[in-house]
Amino acid sequence: MTTTDNAEVAIKPPFLFLGAIALGSLLSLVLPIGPRLGSANGLALAVGLTFVTMGFALAGLSVRRFRLAGTSPVPGQPSTALVVTGPYHITRNPIYIGFVLVYFGLAVMLTSLWVLVLLIPVLMVLQRGIVEREEDYLQRQFGEAYRKYKARVPRWL
Repeated sequence: MTTTDNAEVAIKPPFLFLGAIALGSLLSLVLPIGPRLGSANGLALAVGLTFVTMGFALAGLSVRRFRLAGTSPVPGQPSTALVVTGPYHITRNPIYIGFVLVYFGLAVMLTSLWVLVLLIPVLMVLQRGIVEREEDYLQRQFGEAYRKYKARVPRWL
């Protein structure tokens, strides 16, 4: 059995989210449902921008915790430290929650029901193809320390 020193995720998370936004935008142009793509009013733009800002802030703070711990936040690279402080004290996946907030905000700003509907399969792939694989890897990498962390901090919120 060959094991690698990374989570072997199905897809890099940014590509998952960006791909779904691109596909949803394309579907909004080809098979429109709901409002016209890019027809957000001032309120929708303000709400969307608020979600995007919160998402980027949460993801940025979370990535900073990895950097301070001297390890990489990239799933395809080895984890050399278990990060449990900052946002990781509240949830085991603050970067992905940040990505979801950004994605939702962009869906609102784009006025795309397709982008919003595609969030469901995105979350399924995120859970099965990324998060569960990362958790298996972290369990192998950090053993009892990760088991204790998992027992006290929820996966999401």
